[in-house]
Amino acid sequence: MAGLTTGGPNVDVSLLYEINGAARHAPAWLDRVVGLVGEYGILLALVLLVLWCWRGARRQDESAAVESVAALVWAPFAAGLALLVNVPLREFVGRQRPFRQHEGLQVLDPAFGWGLGRTEFSFVSGHTTLAMALGVGLFVANRKFGLVGIGLAFVEGLCRVYMGIHYPTDVIGGLALGTAVVLLLAPLAMAALTPLVRAVARSRRCGRLVRTKNLLLPRPVGLPQAHTQTPPTHESDLAA
Repeated sequence: MAGLTTGGPNVDVSLLYEINGAARHAPAWLDRVVGLVGEYGILLALVLLVLWCWRGARRQDESAAVESVAALVWAPFAAGLALLVNVPLREFVGRQRPFRQHEGLQVLDPAFGWGLGRTEFSFVSGHTTLAMALGVGLFVANRKFGLVGIGLAFVEGLCRVYMGIHYPTDVIGGLALGTAVVLLLAPLAMAALTPLVRAVARSRRCGRLVRTKNLLLPRPVGLPQAHTQTPPTHESDLAA
């Protein structure tokens, strides 16, 4: 705990200077791009990835579509829950931003002057937490999309250190927090969401939110089956 509140262990600070130091030698346009990607781009890409995965999930058979869509519904809920958990965690740790603790950092400021004006605490990284929660939530729904999402979360964390507004351990904490919230609560969340999604799928109005075609409802019990006459096969039947 002391290491976090006093600037982090030496390896943490060394990695911060090494990664952030690349911004000094990079062209200004690249720093601007990294700043925008780290602030908005990765999160926007993850949202689009969730929508793309949902589009493909709707084309599956009944059981697979219901499970995949339920997991996709859980992903943003889990991400929001992880951010709520991070609020008291940040206050408890109380770790200042690295540029307030160390000199010589190249602080990128893509967000209309918000960079140096950030007053909230540093541990853990909220952007990385949000990105990892969405990525792991995607992994629960679809392994292929999930691996891409988790990769984007790691890129998000790297961008936050490159921008000089988070320590590497802030990023590691965000990756761990996002993963833990999604996976630990996934069984309970899926147990609650799957029946709800199945009910939506069987709705005539909202069924297309789960499948491209509404699910076929089971035949109600007690309805008489249609009978068809079979042609006579014996001479006695023909004579009758």
